[in-house]
Amino acid sequence: MRTAYGRLPRERPAVLWGLVAALLAGGTGGWLVLPDGVGRGDGTGRLPALVAGLDLPWPSEGQAAVAADRVGDLGTAGPRRAVPIASVTKVMTAYVILKGHPLRDGQDGPSVEVDGQAAAEAHSLSESTAPVVEGQRLTQRKLLELMLLPSANNVARLLARWDAGSQERFVAKMNAAAARLGMTDTTYTGASGIEATTLSTAADQLKLAREAMKDPALRATVALRSTVVPGRAEPVRNTNELLARPGVVGLKTGSSTPAGGNLVWAAEVREGEKRRLVYGVVLGQCTGTSPSEGRRAALESSGRLLDALQEKLPTVLAGQA
Repeated sequence: MRTAYGRLPRERPAVLWGLVAALLAGGTGGWLVLPDGVGRGDGTGRLPALVAGLDLPWPSEGQAAVAADRVGDLGTAGPRRAVPIASVTKVMTAYVILKGHPLRDGQDGPSVEVDGQAAAEAHSLSESTAPVVEGQRLTQRKLLELMLLPSANNVARLLARWDAGSQERFVAKMNAAAARLGMTDTTYTGASGIEATTLSTAADQLKLAREAMKDPALRATVALRSTVVPGRAEPVRNTNELLARPGVVGLKTGSSTPAGGNLVWAAEVREGEKRRLVYGVVLGQCTGTSPSEGRRAALESSGRLLDALQEKLPTVLAGQA
């Protein structure tokens, strides 16, 4: 097996890769920048050489992971430790809802009645919500927009009750979906992410992002810059300001004091006349500060990674062809 670091003997490859990882971690202040595929090898050496050529600007705190369609994992950084993910949780909420209630192109889905709980929670000053009214009927697609764009916690819990009868039963479905996707370091305890006990890693959220973006309805929703609430003049805007950058097509922000700033993103990278979808996850930026400061830090860290991928990935891939 040939790698970016030379030819490895056949005996005891796992031990040798452990030494390589230790050296890398020691040389980067405890940061490990190795994709999952590198340790196993792909038999060609293509992936390790590709990663070495990218030299990505990983954030100096928290953890991060990046992948690309038709290539795979491009690297991870930081400790692989389960941490609070705040409203990034809503990616799984949307994924489970759409698995149970798929939407085709042009379909808005069934009409859902806003219950008294969701309406009362709309007035909360301690969490992000959407202005919905008891008895109001909104389509499934509109509710997904309100949950994913302004990150409405009351709508996330409303969708959970609509789907499963209670948030508790819906959370069980979320954890079952995580298990099926191999998200071994993830535990969901609520549909909205407000609970600091919902924990995951950048690597696990990357698995979810790549699967979730296969759903056309979810993909169309997270690309929206804003949406409207029936009966309201002003639109509600997407908290993912990374969408202002060329090529960005999603995905979801999440911030709180214990979680810091978190962002899962997806973007198209041009390769001549073609485009390749890349994904990134940044967690734990400026933990212990205000949610707005953490969100800003996550957007900035993600922006630097995206800039580097858009600049370097096409050239590196051309050299590996």
